[in-house]
Amino acid sequence: MPAATNKILVIVTNADEYQKVGLRTGLWLGELTHFWDFAGERGFTMDIASPSGGKIPLDPESLTRQMLDAEGTGKRYLDRDFMDLLKDTMKVSDADIDDYDAIYLTGGHGVMFDFPQSKDLESLIARFYETGRVVATVCHGAAGLLNVTLSNGEPLVKSKRVTGFSWPEEELANRAKAVPYNVQEELKKLGADYSTAAQPFAPYVLEDGRLITGQNPFSARAVAEAVVKQLAAK
Repeated sequence: MPAATNKILVIVTNADEYQKVGLRTGLWLGELTHFWDFAGERGFTMDIASPSGGKIPLDPESLTRQMLDAEGTGKRYLDRDFMDLLKDTMKVSDADIDDYDAIYLTGGHGVMFDFPQSKDLESLIARFYETGRVVATVCHGAAGLLNVTLSNGEPLVKSKRVTGFSWPEEELANRAKAVPYNVQEELKKLGADYSTAAQPFAPYVLEDGRLITGQNPFSARAVAEAVVKQLAAK
């Protein structure tokens, strides 16, 4: 078991648009802020990294008044010091695994385009998991698990209980024709034991050992609670 660092590596997207349509996308801000606030209040520090590094786009839908009012996201949006963290993020390839106890993959539709395309991210996630560290995702962040293969040649998610943004939620969000694939079905194809909450957009989190996954944006705080609980138990 690695020595505790009380630090968490948070991964965000660099992708700012859908490839098939003209809609803008990017990081879903609340999936960062809700996790950040809960973990930070409990003594954890965090670094933010992205596949390409640099400035991070924000999904416009996550900046509506309704979303900004949810669980204090609006306060963070007005916090210049916090928002400046998204101006020049570290590259995933520059992250040192020994600095962290856990890795957390945020969502926003942008991650569907760059998370599974990043060999550096795939390798990093596998190393986190195989060295006894916690791997967590929320919403579309589960797309970052799709190409992660462990040293035994098996997909990380095979036979694991996982969740992520569901296809009914894609349809309700009017993004079914815009997304490049179905996260729910792709996870199932890899042998994951995928499940969802009884109602779309209800908070839902699954823990399968050190793999923690949340279904949608409203699950980010609960993912943070699960990550912090596991790290505190160590």
